[in-house]
Amino acid sequence: MMTHLGYPLYFLTIIGVWKILGVIAILIPEFPLIKEWTYAGFFFAMSGAVFSHMAAGEGTKEFFGPVLLLILTIVSWYFRPEARRLRLEKSF
Repeated sequence: MMTHLGYPLYFLTIIGVWKILGVIAILIPEFPLIKEWTYAGFFFAMSGAVFSHMAAGEGTKEFFGPVLLLILTIVSWYFRPEARRLRLEKSF
């Protein structure tokens, strides 16, 4: 599938390692800024997957998985506990 989309096969290893590290970053306590960046990375990866499948001319069936993961990422980010949210302090 990766070669059909135009990506080299080693890209699977890179994305896989980043996703595992991202899941670890989401699950460990503390570090709210890292969690925000992790959610952003998941969002960019899944939206990129959707657009890659669209650009390759594939049908709805092929990008159902990335769309589902994109929705789950957004839902997870929105409903995360207050303790894991980034607190912005006003500096004026």
